[in-house]
Amino acid sequence: MDALAGRWRRAISSLKELRLRVAFLRSEVLRADLLAVARALDDLCRDAEQANPTARDVLGAVVPSLADPALSERVEQLRELASSHALLPLSRLLRRKARRPEAQPTSPAPDERLLATSSAGRALTLGERRALARRPTRAAFEALLRDPHPLVIRNLLANPRLTEDDVVRLAARRPANAEVMTEIARHPEWPQRARVRMAIVQNPGAPPEIAVPMVRLLLRPELLRLTAATDVPAVVRAAARELLDRRPPVPHKPGGPLAQ
Repeated sequence: MDALAGRWRRAISSLKELRLRVAFLRSEVLRADLLAVARALDDLCRDAEQANPTARDVLGAVVPSLADPALSERVEQLRELASSHALLPLSRLLRRKARRPEAQPTSPAPDERLLATSSAGRALTLGERRALARRPTRAAFEALLRDPHPLVIRNLLANPRLTEDDVVRLAARRPANAEVMTEIARHPEWPQRARVRMAIVQNPGAPPEIAVPMVRLLLRPELLRLTAATDVPAVVRAAARELLDRRPPVPHKPGGPLAQ
């Protein structure tokens, strides 16, 4: 077992709070030697592909950092190391569809029909909507859940009145807003919920950089469902099929738990 990966396993086993797990792994990914991080992640990915529960727990705590735009340069460096050092499990974790050099994603101007309004019908400013999203009230949730601005969604995701059903609806909305999907994926707690993960990976508009790492956390029934979803990007379905092929067959006993 890789030494750094072993340390991460022990730390995650001792940390029960999801936020602490995510914060610990983020600091490790940022401060540890890059090649050491790549080798540790490769070791964990290999075991996670074999349905090792501790390895999956560690990857679950890493995924929010992989989805964070602030760490995109670090993730790209890990992707390059995975390729140059033949770290195949890590390459599968960080796989993304090829991008055309001329394609430059741009954020569309917000549709005012989607924005929360004042009692007089005026579309609220960004600052007003961010403030509204922090309040512990559900009065404006319906409008805020449609808001296209990632900073509003970031505040909303931290609102204690937000429910898992709300986040599932947000992650499943089509057409997807890539920035909103990123905010959900980088949150330290919501991506740990199985229903939220499935809503993300099954959304055709979810960026593959977000969806593919989440595929590594799915159980066998979820992988089977994903491979049958014809509207999901090919790179995401391929990741699910590949992981199914690598999972060890586990006989299902009548009345027993489903195989992972």
